[in-house]
Amino acid sequence: MNGPLYHSEVMMLHPSIVVCQTLSSHLLERLETYFDVHYFPQEKDRQSEHYRLAAASAQGLVASGGFTLGSQQLALFPKLVAVSTISVGFDSYDVDVLSAAGIVLCHTPGVLDETVADTVFALMLSSARRVVELADWVKTGQWQGKLPASLFGLDVHHKTLGIVGLGRIGMAVARRAHHGFGMSILYAGRHANPEAEQQFAAQQVALAELMQRSDFVVLLVPLTEQTYHLIDYPLLSQMQPSAILINAARGDVVNEQALIDVLQQGMIAGAGLDVFHQEPLPKNSPLLQLPQVVAVPHIGSATEQTRQAMATLAVDNLIAALHERRLQNCVNPSAIA
Repeated sequence: MNGPLYHSEVMMLHPSIVVCQTLSSHLLERLETYFDVHYFPQEKDRQSEHYRLAAASAQGLVASGGFTLGSQQLALFPKLVAVSTISVGFDSYDVDVLSAAGIVLCHTPGVLDETVADTVFALMLSSARRVVELADWVKTGQWQGKLPASLFGLDVHHKTLGIVGLGRIGMAVARRAHHGFGMSILYAGRHANPEAEQQFAAQQVALAELMQRSDFVVLLVPLTEQTYHLIDYPLLSQMQPSAILINAARGDVVNEQALIDVLQQGMIAGAGLDVFHQEPLPKNSPLLQLPQVVAVPHIGSATEQTRQAMATLAVDNLIAALHERRLQNCVNPSAIA
């Protein structure tokens, strides 16, 4: 959308903005070219009177996907015009509340697709070949001879991969799976993906069928009211005993207790998890006691290059919205319609 943002505050020479995420000095200097920047990268920094005063005059906000912004938090930002999150997901932002207040929300799609796809495959391979479990087995001195058959893993190549949410990241995963590992691709979603069907011979099926037929199920859907606990006990119990669940979407796409139950009962072979209901994962979580679970700390896009690219795009998005008075990568352009 290229139309102007109809807020008189934006027309100020140097609008005030708040930054609630660590940024490189280069990006901070770039923002300071256009804005009066107030920097609060740590949670403890946002408990001060200085933060409240800065928020009260801020027209712009840069934050992360973990930053919560709903009606209660928005009360601190009475002059806010545009928010730029350094993330693709925006489920912690109340889009309806922002739109009703005429506040646009921009995010950072595209730049992390390949990196997250790499993470998905790392989880698949680690889970199937029991990499983490066996690495610990070696480090604790248990490797005394021939590997027992009870510790053998599962093949990944030429298996069936089911992708729930075949968007940009899903396409990157499917490309690796089909061309690199000779895997058959199933996908479930509201819309057909002719490109995936042509390039990877992907087959669209109902979610229940995907769960039943797949050797690996990869979750890549955004968290919405419709996808909350989308993967529950009835669906999990339909998976093959040798199947593995990979969640690189959001923790609450899966009913976590249901997943724990099927894992403890040995109903599926394992899980590779990058996201959880509560993050950080509590130390007493049963998931940490299950050797067939590979759990990593939400590292989907966590490479230096990709995180820098995301931060750069978020900065570009805010400059476009407030300085150039145009929108790019906007979640809710109707907010200013």
